[in-house]
Amino acid sequence: MTRSGAEETLAPRGEMSSQFGRDLIVRMLLVRLEGDAQKLASAFALRYRAIESERPHVRRRLGVCYSDGTIRIRLFHARTGRPLKYSSLVDTLCHELAHLRHFNHGRRFQALYRRILEHARRAQIYCPGPAREDTPEPALPDRVPGKRTPRAPVSAPPGPQVPEQLALF
Repeated sequence: MTRSGAEETLAPRGEMSSQFGRDLIVRMLLVRLEGDAQKLASAFALRYRAIESERPHVRRRLGVCYSDGTIRIRLFHARTGRPLKYSSLVDTLCHELAHLRHFNHGRRFQALYRRILEHARRAQIYCPGPAREDTPEPALPDRVPGKRTPRAPVSAPPGPQVPEQLALF
């Protein structure tokens, strides 16, 4: 039995659907980030060229601002492949917007970054904390091709209670 030409060019069903889901999430997040970037940039008289998704193989940084005004933000967790919390993306966006004026991490940069982040908080663009149930984060399929499935956590032996680390992403 032969397959039609259209079927031969398609990736395996699971791979194609997960890539489609990832592409859809990227588009949704970039549209939302672009709208928020416009509001924040105009409030501080900043000009950027474009907001883009960081390339998939980049794992060492959350964002980068180029001298031409292009801002790239990593949208997915480096190990799990799941989308980062939107508040983390906005934090990175505010950081990169501050680099449009100060291309270093000096005191003036830090002061501007804090002002942009506080403005984003007051405008309810930046809302850190656990994901709320009424605004779910977009989810990826359970398995992403090329990514290992994380192992189930191993329970710690009984002992003194240690405070849990806050979830940042």
